[in-house]
Amino acid sequence: MNRILLSILLLSCIAPMRAQDSIPTKKPFLKGVMGRVTHMINAFNEVDTAYIEPQHYNFTVMAQGTMNYEGYRIKSKEGNSVWLAPENSFRVGPYVGWQWIFYGYTLGIGHRHNRQRTEWDLSAYSSRIGVDIFYRKSGNDFKIRSVHLVDHPEVQSIKDVNFPGLSVDIKGFNIYYIANHKKFSYPAAFGQSTCQKRSAGSLLAGIGYSRHQLEFDYESFDDVLKEHLPSYRTLRADSGLMFRNIAYTDISISGGYAYNYVFARNWLLAASLSVAVAYKQSTGDIVRNTRLFRDFSFENINIDGVGRFGLVWNNTRWYAGASAIVHSYNYRKPQFSANNIFGNINVYFGVNFGKKKKYKNQ
Repeated sequence: MNRILLSILLLSCIAPMRAQDSIPTKKPFLKGVMGRVTHMINAFNEVDTAYIEPQHYNFTVMAQGTMNYEGYRIKSKEGNSVWLAPENSFRVGPYVGWQWIFYGYTLGIGHRHNRQRTEWDLSAYSSRIGVDIFYRKSGNDFKIRSVHLVDHPEVQSIKDVNFPGLSVDIKGFNIYYIANHKKFSYPAAFGQSTCQKRSAGSLLAGIGYSRHQLEFDYESFDDVLKEHLPSYRTLRADSGLMFRNIAYTDISISGGYAYNYVFARNWLLAASLSVAVAYKQSTGDIVRNTRLFRDFSFENINIDGVGRFGLVWNNTRWYAGASAIVHSYNYRKPQFSANNIFGNINVYFGVNFGKKKKYKNQ
């Protein structure tokens, strides 16, 4: 009797479970959604394998050396100008990567590293989209590289003079779309994650945003000129160089062209140039004679630019190469103009490992 009751109880529990099995659950729906998302991602990164060899491996390790550089040219409406730049910094370190995630750490070497200086650059590339993110904060190690004064031709004597009166803070990003993404590969040139098999080029279109802040101690600059030029009196005759602070936001729309030249087996030479129409909204302080006008603001449109260059050897497992990226920003108003150029040069060597399933028999 107990066995019969136990059987009835088991059947009463199993029957509802079987009935529920006949009711559609959310699992097939979620699985379908994930399948469609995966298909969209694969379609987004689809390439023509006659031109581009996809990545064969899941992991990579790499050693890289990076040199950062920057310079600022300030020019007044009177024609006087100064070019300021710090010593170039050089860093080396290891990197590890999995799929599209890449992480590394570098240490400054060479000349005494300025701990007040911060330089951070991140670039990510898919077949269709590229992203550059950057942040730079200067220390107090700028030098006067050259000066031009209309009334003082002997100013050539002021060269490589220490000038701690300039500090700069820049942060921003660029996003760009690669039109011919099935045949042209940015990752092959700058990401080491694919191989360009045949030469190809592509039009580029993008948007950018950056925030710039430049502080200039014109009184210290005036003192340097007095120290090195006996005939020099004062900077107050040229109010265009008498500013303390510039802060502006840069929003841009860019267009350009890139080309990957495969000149030998496993070798690639890459170059791209984008020109941006930039809208700048700025605030600053400027001195005219002895008066200070605060909260000076205006709207302006300038031309900026981004250049990228690379040389790569890659046989899908081992790779080595060098790359460079250059940013140029131009700021103009009636009293003066400021031109800023910065970027980095990378030299690297690495190896991929952990073959993907579909390439294990190759």
